[in-house]
Amino acid sequence: MTWRFRMPRASRKVLAWAGVVMAVILLWTAAPLALRRVAFFRVRQVELVGIRYLDADRVLAALQMSPRASVFDDTEVLAERLRRLEGVADASVIRRPPASLKVIVREVEPVALVANQRGALGAVDAEGQSLPYELGTLDLPVVPAADGAVVGVLARVQAYDPSLYQAIDAARRMDAQRGEGGGDVQLELGTHRVLLGPNAGPEVIQAVMLVARDLAANARPYTELDGRYAGQVIVRRRPRNGSA
Repeated sequence: MTWRFRMPRASRKVLAWAGVVMAVILLWTAAPLALRRVAFFRVRQVELVGIRYLDADRVLAALQMSPRASVFDDTEVLAERLRRLEGVADASVIRRPPASLKVIVREVEPVALVANQRGALGAVDAEGQSLPYELGTLDLPVVPAADGAVVGVLARVQAYDPSLYQAIDAARRMDAQRGEGGGDVQLELGTHRVLLGPNAGPEVIQAVMLVARDLAANARPYTELDGRYAGQVIVRRRPRNGSA
């Protein structure tokens, strides 16, 4: 007696679709390897997105692309090269066949301008690290040194209240020897000053701005807003004794 096994129709369909999926996966994996050698897919255009402060030529040079580079080359390798570039917080590269790449860069946000050893101003980030940015593109508060407390306060103001940050002309650490409260930070906004502790958080920063807006709305003059004390903002018409 001869037994014949007949596969159910549903099982045959599943196998057929599985074969199609495997074929597609193999083609998807193998295609870039084959297409890299085709001149039609060589990179002829690179679109840069997110560049505000960095020099575009420097970013392109950091990609280290050969004249025979293909859009099907490993884009993660290119992105990793950009991440090593000073001033780049993150980067990604997207293929745009047949011959273009889209490069998306997230720059490290500049916080302040600091004078270097030669007296020239340069940008620094929230940790006081130098950034290779052109000064012509920057409108930032000036600080006398890359002081972590000062730039840290500026970075928090920048994040929590951009309108207050944009009004700041300069910032400095207050001097304990002059009776100013060493470690605290003084922000200069035209003829006004804002005093903050080195660890001032969003609640303090927002409270100071609410007071400033209320004073402006009611045309009440002031010289200093002192936000260094818990739960209150002190308004002074005249600066404290010993302040600059």
